[in-house]
Amino acid sequence: MIDFTKKAGFNLSTRHRAEQRFQWMGRSAIAISLLFLALMVGSIARDAGGVLRQAQIAIVVDLGAAQVDPADPANARYGAIVKSGLRDMFPDVSNRRDKKRLYNLVSPEGGFEVARKVAKKPDLLGGPQVLWLTASDDLDQYLRGKVDITLPENQRQVSDAEIAWIETLQSDGQLRRVINWGFLTNGDSREPEIAGILSAFVGSLYSLAVCFALAFPIGIGAAIYLEEFAPANRLSDLIEVNINNLAAVPSIVFGLLGLSIFLGVMGLPRSSPLVGGMVLALMTLPTIIIAARAALRSVPPSFKEAALAMGASPVQAVFHHVFPVAMPGMLTGAIVGMAQALGETAPLLMIGMVAFIVDIPESILEPATALPVQIFLWADSPERAFTEKTAAAIIVLLVFLIAMNLIAILLRRKLETRF
Repeated sequence: MIDFTKKAGFNLSTRHRAEQRFQWMGRSAIAISLLFLALMVGSIARDAGGVLRQAQIAIVVDLGAAQVDPADPANARYGAIVKSGLRDMFPDVSNRRDKKRLYNLVSPEGGFEVARKVAKKPDLLGGPQVLWLTASDDLDQYLRGKVDITLPENQRQVSDAEIAWIETLQSDGQLRRVINWGFLTNGDSREPEIAGILSAFVGSLYSLAVCFALAFPIGIGAAIYLEEFAPANRLSDLIEVNINNLAAVPSIVFGLLGLSIFLGVMGLPRSSPLVGGMVLALMTLPTIIIAARAALRSVPPSFKEAALAMGASPVQAVFHHVFPVAMPGMLTGAIVGMAQALGETAPLLMIGMVAFIVDIPESILEPATALPVQIFLWADSPERAFTEKTAAAIIVLLVFLIAMNLIAILLRRKLETRF
């Protein structure tokens, strides 16, 4: 005779052990994922650490009337003034080759730095002044131990003469490292020690603003109509299938569409955040519509039925009772779609936002670039300092994405509490 009690107990203990194994497998998978994520972020943060500080050189520059006309200081040859100051610091440098190496200690933008300092503080004019100017990226790399001085001179970026000059400057207290605020406040530059992300950051903000202004109302309206008012027929099924298919279309296809329609036919400004935002809006519309429809389906049918039973019209029942409850999910889906658009590069490359942009865009019609495109450009540069700039820009982009997702979570909780 079969003892069903023992058999059931055996099966129950087997199921419990299987559930425990499954739980441990899930926890292990999460731990491995977090480990790889930590390694990735840690490696990027390690490379980006060098951007936090930059080297500066104290140079005595002659801003007297013989060099700078007080009536027209903007047209002075500040680059030549900086080079003259370097020659005065090392008078024994005489041949042309050594002079060129000496000038390489300071960023090629040193003359523009002096011009900006004079424009900001005109009382600097009148005589010699000690100004702290940005050092070259090669000097900065040497100070941080990134240059292997054991290599032959012809195989490294810093020569023996430059090393001797740097050590002299250090011993005289004419070298210092300061916080690199320019990375956050400057536009792009061909010189890595001057390049910053502000122009790309502003371009991304403008593009996302245009994207949200177009995609959110259109996507929410389309979702409400398809879910609540559209008749169940073949046309509605066809539209739904196409929306799902568009969500899986590669982003570069939307870039080609923007290139041919927005630029080729409509003649909108090339490389502008307006066109970038319109292309990103087309790309995120399917995601927003799908998320909004899912949020509408999650609302219990009793909400709408109760409103209709109380005499509300179908439009009133949807917009006064169903829509407020579904709004947190809709908003979350929209922000997640915007976060996805923020990281897109291919469609922006197709519409020309890969251009070298130094000035900060002041409107959505001016030429601009975006953070992902800026990262792409810096990653393709041969200078080692641009590798660190690339890593730092990736960190900024990740922080931006985390902030957007955090905003989505907070808004969802606040709206859920309200409704």
